[in-house]
Amino acid sequence: MAFAQLGLNPSVVKAVEASGYTEPTAVQIQAIPATLQGADLLVSSQTGSGKTAAFMLPCLHRLDQPSALPGRGPRILVLTPTRELAQQVTRAAETYGKFLKRLRVVAAVGGAPLHVQAKLLSQPVDIVVATPGRLIDHLQRGRVDFSRLETLILDEADRMLDMGFIDDIEAIIARTPATRQTLLFSATLEGVVGRLAQRVTKNARRIEIETAPELKGKIEQRLHFADDFSHKSRLLDHLLRDVELTQAVVFTSTKKSADDLAVQLRGEGFAAEALHGDMSQRDRNRTLQGLRQGRTRVLVATDVAARGLDVPGISHVINFDLPRQAEDYVHRIGRTGRAGREGIAISLAAHFEKRQIRDIERYTAQSIRIGVIPGLEPKSRPARPEGFADKRRGNGHGKSGGYGARSGFGDRKAAWGDKPGFGKRPAKAARRSYAG
Repeated sequence: MAFAQLGLNPSVVKAVEASGYTEPTAVQIQAIPATLQGADLLVSSQTGSGKTAAFMLPCLHRLDQPSALPGRGPRILVLTPTRELAQQVTRAAETYGKFLKRLRVVAAVGGAPLHVQAKLLSQPVDIVVATPGRLIDHLQRGRVDFSRLETLILDEADRMLDMGFIDDIEAIIARTPATRQTLLFSATLEGVVGRLAQRVTKNARRIEIETAPELKGKIEQRLHFADDFSHKSRLLDHLLRDVELTQAVVFTSTKKSADDLAVQLRGEGFAAEALHGDMSQRDRNRTLQGLRQGRTRVLVATDVAARGLDVPGISHVINFDLPRQAEDYVHRIGRTGRAGREGIAISLAAHFEKRQIRDIERYTAQSIRIGVIPGLEPKSRPARPEGFADKRRGNGHGKSGGYGARSGFGDRKAAWGDKPGFGKRPAKAARRSYAG
């Protein structure tokens, strides 16, 4: 099926085809016609399924015709959990709407000057893409008029609720017209997300898209066990020196550990930068620009980068710290293997984290292959719970070895991700610099 067959405006179809897309994805095939018909939607789809275009294309289709209502406020409002995802959605709107006349898109996110956004919002605007907290700031100052709002999109609603935005979201929705169309996109439609959906939608159509097996197969997953923090650090150093690694995102559990790890890696000769929520929007933009332009080879990030980061050059994702939720694992590794490319996702785990790994395997319905790097073998073997995969079939670094007798970590109470340093490293030969 071609995009033109979905009933979209020729100008929108032209922009999509100019972007290199010829066939819609499963979620687009179902969501676009339903949105054009005016239905409220509840859509469950995983990262990489094409959901941004699924809601943006039909919205742009409508914007080709002038609003029947007077005013300067937005006709489309998109709420997202993070600044990075908001910027991605904004770029998508500008890309797919480039052949429409006088399209104006404004991103209202934290970390950017309020007065600049206020000036943009005071002018006629078609689409506002916002994070809930920053939009509340503008609403409280009377800077946004929703009187002609036609469509509200809650993108990655589950993530917004996880981040504690429920009150802000409901306050925003209370300001929107009851006649609006509501589109809710989420990885899951159960629990608190389902209850929110019941309150904010009317006779919504439910669309659930399973991740296609061929998409899962494009990311090779590996697991390395580490005895302690120093061992984990040496594993990371080895992995980052893989000649097949183009760019990598290394995920940590805390903002401080992201900063500390980035500093350490730069000292080791890697072109590394940190990305987390405490950084200003200016610094985050500069960091992401460096990644997209190839100046940064290693991005050390918290889960703020797990969604919305789309950089084709990312060949590897490395979980230096395991995610707290199995769902976040899927979003993290989805930063590689984008747009049909192949990718590698490697997790570094302590022996006591076996239950987290089992939860991830159950959630993804896939086993994660265990690898051992010659010279960096773990000294202890973790006890393996029922259902936990144990497939030591090599890892691309040589023949896998066995495990020795099991030993514990002692009384270590702090998480590895909270440690400021790597510990003492063994002397090495002259290191290759990737700063260029």
